[in-house]
Amino acid sequence: MGNAIKDVIQMKVSFLAEYPDVFSFLVVLVVTALLAYGVKESTLLNNLFTGVNLIVIAVVLVSVGIKADPANWAIDPNDPSVPAGVNIGAGGFLPYGVAGVMAGAAKCFYGYVGFDCIATTGEEAQNPSRNIPLAIITSLIIIFISYFGVATVLTMALPYYLQNPIAPFPRLFDYLGWQEIKWIVSIGAIFSLCTNSLGAMFPLPRVLYAMSSDGLIYKQLRTVHPKTKTPLLATILSGIFSGTMAMLFNLHQLIDMMSIGTLLAYTIVAVSVLVLRYEQNTNFIVSTQTKSSTVVKQLFNLTCLSAPSSLSSDIVKVCVLIYAIAVSVISSILVHAQEHLSNYNKLICTLLVAMTVIAILLTLIISCQPTEERQLTFRVPFVPFVPLLSIFVNVYLMFQLDAATWVRFLVWLLVGFIIYFSYGIRHSVQGSGSQTLSESQLDIPFAMFTTVKL
Repeated sequence: MGNAIKDVIQMKVSFLAEYPDVFSFLVVLVVTALLAYGVKESTLLNNLFTGVNLIVIAVVLVSVGIKADPANWAIDPNDPSVPAGVNIGAGGFLPYGVAGVMAGAAKCFYGYVGFDCIATTGEEAQNPSRNIPLAIITSLIIIFISYFGVATVLTMALPYYLQNPIAPFPRLFDYLGWQEIKWIVSIGAIFSLCTNSLGAMFPLPRVLYAMSSDGLIYKQLRTVHPKTKTPLLATILSGIFSGTMAMLFNLHQLIDMMSIGTLLAYTIVAVSVLVLRYEQNTNFIVSTQTKSSTVVKQLFNLTCLSAPSSLSSDIVKVCVLIYAIAVSVISSILVHAQEHLSNYNKLICTLLVAMTVIAILLTLIISCQPTEERQLTFRVPFVPFVPLLSIFVNVYLMFQLDAATWVRFLVWLLVGFIIYFSYGIRHSVQGSGSQTLSESQLDIPFAMFTTVKL
């Protein structure tokens, strides 16, 4: 299909796909129509597709597992059977080293985009404070086993340098000569793509609904259709935009854009956890002086505060900002200055050590500050270490992506900033200081969404 369209219409633009993928556009529109029709119907269809997907994964694990050969994880780079001109790296278990693993992880991070779907369905959940964390952890375990199992049998049955990144299953079954299983798995993969599309598209209208209810974006997007009980306008617009991007960009560009957006979103969540955990409780305000001596003492909580104050909250916010800058420098050096590190360049090595020391010191300062002790059903454990580690890993993976991805990402951010500073900053209810929304402003409780999301 792609070759046929390419012969008729070819786009010779460096930052776009080779041809307009009309089929992808139509598939996204069909998924959008299903989501707009209703939550129960789209969830039922999603569960059906997910069941088929799991059956296909089981078929792959069992059938291909029979052909698994551990020798494919220990390939000699000088093996004469390796085709000429093929870069197989250093061979062995990690042919492209740890850097190759991290580069692959940055590209595959889009696989985690479905987990925010669970968090953004707080309005539809019966007991969100208990069920949403449980659902995230359970699905994370199931999906890890699926990814791990499929990757294991794929690379053990077919050498990694012979894999087809666009269609790995058909290439594998062609190599094994299993045409019947090839068609079964290929059809199952189409159902899998439908599941992924539903999972990716489902939370977006609800995010737009919640933002428009607060006033961050245009109020018209919060309108809920009386019959379907879904944010119809938000669903249609998100489907059109998503379908257009699927039509104009190629697979690798879309994967990188999804990955960098997901990594940024999870970085923001980690920062939000830190800010909220160390935020001053409005019901228990501690007055502190802002003299330099007081600030120095509070850095390591020598004043023995048991509850957050405005000073301790500000210290955490400043430390998180400096920490983000430090880990950005560290990530940039680790990704783009490996040659200088290998040659022990004094300037680069000194800068890396200095930034590492600063990051460790900031972690220590944040850990000394008192935390907000409000009782919730679920709280992120080991704060601040887990959120800070999350920030570092996410930023490091973002730096693994190429420059073109960063350009597209910055353009997308620019569009968001224009909308925010031209409209959202003046209309946001939360930003105006009001912590609750009136019933006339909402059809579904917004407070539940924000609590679960953060």
